[in-house]
Amino acid sequence: MAFDIIAFSASCLLVLAYYLYLGWRTRRTPNSRISAQNAKIREQWVEMVMSSGKMDILAIQTIRNSVIAANFMASTAVLLIVGTLNISEKIGQWSLMWHPFGIGGATSGVTWQLKLGLLLLVFAIAFHFFSMAIRYFNHVGYMINLPSEPDKDDALYHQTCTYLNKAGSYYMYGTRTFFFSLPIIMWFFGSAFLVLANIGLLVGLAMLDRTPS
Repeated sequence: MAFDIIAFSASCLLVLAYYLYLGWRTRRTPNSRISAQNAKIREQWVEMVMSSGKMDILAIQTIRNSVIAANFMASTAVLLIVGTLNISEKIGQWSLMWHPFGIGGATSGVTWQLKLGLLLLVFAIAFHFFSMAIRYFNHVGYMINLPSEPDKDDALYHQTCTYLNKAGSYYMYGTRTFFFSLPIIMWFFGSAFLVLANIGLLVGLAMLDRTPS
C-alpha cells in the first residue's frame, strides 16, 4: 500500500510539474503550443465560412464529421466503463496474476478496488468531455449557417468561434483523459509501472503539445 501511495503521489507531481511548465512556456511564447495554433485555425475557418455565404454544405459536413468523431469516442468511453465493471468481480482472482514480478510488494483488495474506481472515474470524465464537445459542435452547426459578415456582425462571429474552440478543447480534454488511463492500467501490474508509464506519457505529450516547426 505504501509503494502505491508513493507512486501515485510522484505521478501526480510529475503531471502537475509538466502542466505548470507548459503554462509558463505558453505565457512566454504563445505560439509554441499546438492548441493555440489550432484555435487560430478554427477562427480562420469560421471567418471563411461566414463571410463567403456559399459554403453551407462544407460547414455542415465538417461539423457532422466532428460530431461523429466525438460521439464515437463517447460511446467508446461507455463501453470501457461497462467492460471494466464486468471484470470487477474477478479482481480478487487476478490480483496475484497481475503482479508477476513482485515489484512494489503485495497488494490488498482495497487497493485494487481503489485502482479500479480511479480507472472508472477516468473513463467517466472522458465521457463527459466528449459529450460536451458534441453539445458545442451542435450549437456551432446552427450558428455558422446564419447570414453574417464578421466585420459587421462581430458578436455572432466571436460567439461562434468561442463555441467551436470550446468544442475542440473538450475533445482534446477527452482524448487526454483516455491517454491518462494508460498509466492507471499499468498500475495494476505494480506501482513502479505507474511511474514509468507516466513518464513515457508525459514525454509523448511534450511532443504533441509543441507546435511543429
